[in-house]
Amino acid sequence: MTISHYNTNLFQFLEASPSPFHAIEQLENNFSNNGFIQLHENESWSLEKGNSYFLSRQQGAMIAFTLGEDEDETDGFRILTAHSDSPCLQLKPLPAIASKGYSQLGVEVYGGSLLAPWFDRDLTLAGRVCCTVDDGSLQVFLINFKRPLLTIPSVAIHLNREANSSHSINKQKDLPPVIGLLDGGGKNDLKKLLKDYLKEQFSNNTISKILSFDLFCIDTQKPSLLGFNNDFISAARLDNLLSTHSCMSAMTKASKKKNCMFYIANHEENGSMSAAGAQGSFISSVFERIIPDGEKRQINYSNTFLVSVDNAHASHPNAPDTMDPAHDIALNKGVVIKVNANQRYTTNSLSAAIFKTICATAEIETQEFVMRSDMPCGSTIGPLTAAQLGILAIDVGAPTLGMHSIRELTGSRDPEMLYKCLVQFLASDVHKQLLHRSPR
Repeated sequence: MTISHYNTNLFQFLEASPSPFHAIEQLENNFSNNGFIQLHENESWSLEKGNSYFLSRQQGAMIAFTLGEDEDETDGFRILTAHSDSPCLQLKPLPAIASKGYSQLGVEVYGGSLLAPWFDRDLTLAGRVCCTVDDGSLQVFLINFKRPLLTIPSVAIHLNREANSSHSINKQKDLPPVIGLLDGGGKNDLKKLLKDYLKEQFSNNTISKILSFDLFCIDTQKPSLLGFNNDFISAARLDNLLSTHSCMSAMTKASKKKNCMFYIANHEENGSMSAAGAQGSFISSVFERIIPDGEKRQINYSNTFLVSVDNAHASHPNAPDTMDPAHDIALNKGVVIKVNANQRYTTNSLSAAIFKTICATAEIETQEFVMRSDMPCGSTIGPLTAAQLGILAIDVGAPTLGMHSIRELTGSRDPEMLYKCLVQFLASDVHKQLLHRSPR
């Protein structure tokens, strides 16, 4: 697969995944098309070696796994993890606001969003809507208006002379986007807008009542290549759909001979404390069903290696002092290994040695990121999952500028390099060399 072909597939995935629910739907379709068998948590399972399976939880998290033909239930798994959510603006349950003749929508900030870039953008709405239909049953629909619907207009510089120096953003007052005008005393009717959309897109269903929704403001600009030589990728939701796509692509290419697993969690950007998040029971409950015997399951964990994949900070040309001077991170120069002494990342010397060996076999360079000692460090689902299962793990990712902005920037060669390393990992047994070896 060429880099151009890989990036085309990535762009298609990003466009089709404006919300975590859409991302999981895309994953389900992809795994189904590649011969994976769908399972459901509320049904009994009958698993066979050599087969591949997938299941989702609450439309926001997914696990896919292969029971290797040449391995048994104590041989361990090669696990890839990422997350389905991205920082954004989420509509409140009763979002209607009327101000100075404008219809607006109240929003909450989801995750640690970089807020200034959200102003003056063409935004749309996407997410999940729960309804009753004409027969009285409950139905769930995924929606994506795609066309520009909203914007958050900036206050003109003439009216806010401090905008370029000391302006702060009040999340309650400054962020409600404009969606229309209140001509002649008309009202802000989001539910009518949703009903009209559902009637058009899902004509086989007659919507009786909209009960609830999880809707997000989404940038309408498509992913793009940019730079003199198309060196960069600019897109929304690179954190962390770039990683999710890389994991999915590697998992569908993996051999049926080895035990492999793909785990995508929701709600990473706001702490992972949910049934679909990494602090929930999803992955542990799946392992309990794959390996019902407790002792064999613990042996499996001791032979398992996990690669947590989440974007990494690249060195910023306009803010070089934000990085540790000995740990510069460049775009298009290799996969980033993330290290933190306080276990905000799960990397240690054992897991780093294993992953560097895997990358060398794939002929991909690695870089090592560590946060400045005088700045707090972010985290991933890696430490949460590794601690829950008691397994050896590492945190890695593609280098990124503008993380948590409405659009983020990575190198045009970085996604494909990450993919190649993950493919090599799923085919590798390198981790078994260090898992149980005592120091000499």
